[in-house]
Amino acid sequence: MAHVKHQKWWGWGEEGVFFDYRNKPAFAPFVKEAIGVSLRPRQRDTVDFATVQVPASTASEDVLARLRGISGPENVSLDDELRIVHWAGKSVLELMQTLRSDFARVPDVVVYPGSEDEVAEILRTAVAQDLVVIPFGGGSSISRSLQPAPEETRCIVSLDMGRLNKVLEIDETSGLATIQAGVLGPDMEDQLNARGWTLGHFPDSFAYSTLGGWAATRSSGMQSDKYGDIADIVRGLRLVRPSGTVVLRPLPSTSTGPSLREMVIGSEGRLGVITELTVHVHRLPQEHEVIAYMFPTWQQALTAVRRYTEAEIPLTFARISDAHETAFSLATQKASTSVKGKLAAKGQDALWAVMRRRGWDTDAMCISYACFEGSAKDVAERKKAVARIAKAHGAVVLGSGPGALYDQKKFDTPHLRDFLLEQNTVGDVSETAAPWSKLTTVHKNAYDAVQRAYAQLGKSGWIMSHMSHSYHSGACLYFTFAYVFDEENPYEEYQVVKSAIQQSFIDSGATLSHHHGVGVEHQPWMEQDVSPEGVALMKGLFQVADPGGNLNPGKVVS
Repeated sequence: MAHVKHQKWWGWGEEGVFFDYRNKPAFAPFVKEAIGVSLRPRQRDTVDFATVQVPASTASEDVLARLRGISGPENVSLDDELRIVHWAGKSVLELMQTLRSDFARVPDVVVYPGSEDEVAEILRTAVAQDLVVIPFGGGSSISRSLQPAPEETRCIVSLDMGRLNKVLEIDETSGLATIQAGVLGPDMEDQLNARGWTLGHFPDSFAYSTLGGWAATRSSGMQSDKYGDIADIVRGLRLVRPSGTVVLRPLPSTSTGPSLREMVIGSEGRLGVITELTVHVHRLPQEHEVIAYMFPTWQQALTAVRRYTEAEIPLTFARISDAHETAFSLATQKASTSVKGKLAAKGQDALWAVMRRRGWDTDAMCISYACFEGSAKDVAERKKAVARIAKAHGAVVLGSGPGALYDQKKFDTPHLRDFLLEQNTVGDVSETAAPWSKLTTVHKNAYDAVQRAYAQLGKSGWIMSHMSHSYHSGACLYFTFAYVFDEENPYEEYQVVKSAIQQSFIDSGATLSHHHGVGVEHQPWMEQDVSPEGVALMKGLFQVADPGGNLNPGKVVS
């Protein structure tokens, strides 16, 4: 639809935006050494949709007439390309299926409601006509939260929330904003920033994900150390169900039984459709600065960040790349063309030489970032406090130059994944969270598990990790893995590698997902994560809330 922004049907983001390694002289040699791939320049700028084999819609004329009567004919679409845009998220597995026209089941019709009343009427129609409704935000899910079950025979409606995209009200006294669920991250921030406010929530998918989607999947953002995860940010919401609307007022705290707010956050459309949320917002900070540090080892960096937390230094975020991710980051640096850039590159080489003379193993060093926000005085004091701790644990302060570069590139990584797919290479992620006392074990066990999986497949693969999202008792570890896939057997290979990493999380005392949600991808480990009785409670909730299985059935638990 012209009035709703979508990602391209065949990959991440918009048409015409790509990862290019040719201006990064160290990248191709790095990839060759890591996974044995000799990179070639990109060969496709787009994929002709005419080559796609789309299953025919099974929507009946009666159902279509009812939906058109609710939202208007112009907001009900049978267009094949739109149906494919809405058939899945953007995980590697889903992209491989899309590019192969391997569509087990796609939505039969896409509907764009323009109001909460329309959403309610669509859900009532879904129950009366026994339809399946799958809410759709930006389509950025990588846990297969959007894919219909292959065996589903009922008419499937993709409910695109993109027209509900407004900041409705800001309570400036309370620091609360009421916002429609379908707003994309950049559009929401533009509306808030214009009045001097920010939500402060910036997931990797920020440009192509929505506020409602963040709530439905229990999202976390890059700045969650300061602003909180989405579960901390959401104070009130409206959840439309076929039988009525759940209204949770934006109260600072309540003692009114089990938390309905927590019940809805992370429910992935199984309980209804979130149409509106009231969220914490913050005044735009006077200063925003990211400082980079280099540590001799992963363990020293991890200890330092834990010390920041123990010292209760107010940071917007603290992040550590392990040695493998640090090497990857250095390999993605662009070639220096300006005099200033060439001098900086020489300075970096000189710094590495100094580190080696000090006894550093530069293959083990780890880059770390800390973000500071507030008044100029607050930022200066916090930078000094962090620098003292970092230096006490062996770090060299690299300053704001590398930090500013990180800030500029923070949303670019998914484009690299699409580029690698064209090179017959999987590049994907798994993330988890664990107490501080277990993080080193979680990290080591994930590395060991994926190497065993690669050996099982007879492959040479790669893994790297970073620490993000610090908490009082622990932190999130985010792993990226890559390997060359077999054209004849890509899905089974993927499951071997992904399953090895996920099982290592559970075996190490970590969670199976920190912020990507469950969908279908993570279901096999739910009983191990939340206990069999916990899964039974969830199943009971979904069965009572949706006895006909009309609301995104099969997600979270089956």
